[in-house]
Amino acid sequence: MNFGLIGQAAAMFAVTNVDDIVLLALFFGRAAGRGGAARVVAGQYLGFAGILAVSIAGALGAGLLPGSVLPWLGLMPLLLGLRAAWRVWRERGTEADEPAVGPGVLAVAGVTFANGGDNIGVYVPVFANTGTGGLLVYTVVFLTLVAVWCAAGRYFATRPVIARALGRWGHLMLPVVLIGIGLLILLHA
Repeated sequence: MNFGLIGQAAAMFAVTNVDDIVLLALFFGRAAGRGGAARVVAGQYLGFAGILAVSIAGALGAGLLPGSVLPWLGLMPLLLGLRAAWRVWRERGTEADEPAVGPGVLAVAGVTFANGGDNIGVYVPVFANTGTGGLLVYTVVFLTLVAVWCAAGRYFATRPVIARALGRWGHLMLPVVLIGIGLLILLHA
């Protein structure tokens, strides 16, 4: 077992996905109702699987996403953020009789994938130079760490102080964070 490669994979995942913990805490904070947390986890895995698939395809020379396309991935979180902001504005001052359903699998997956556009730019050259065995190590480590990231996001969302803040301000924070991420991807990818 190549522990050096495992450590490199873990470090690369952590550095490229720090911002996901904030998003996951917000998603888990909004994940009301039965199965809400499962939808967030499923969406995170689906979105990250898309990031891995594109990165591996790019590394294998398929050139699935040229660099000029990566900034446009910012449209997904930007549009989701604008939609969430519209809902907040439209529902201001009203009390919902039913608990919110929270984010759906595809919404979480779309934001995860779009937010991972910069990850693709990092992963492709590393994957292209690592060989089949190394690629397998990176994939296993990354998919394992997605679970750790989900657990951390859930943990932060359930801490009393953070949970109160998310309960009070999460409906406002999510659109702001999504719009900000979308704009950052569009402008800096």
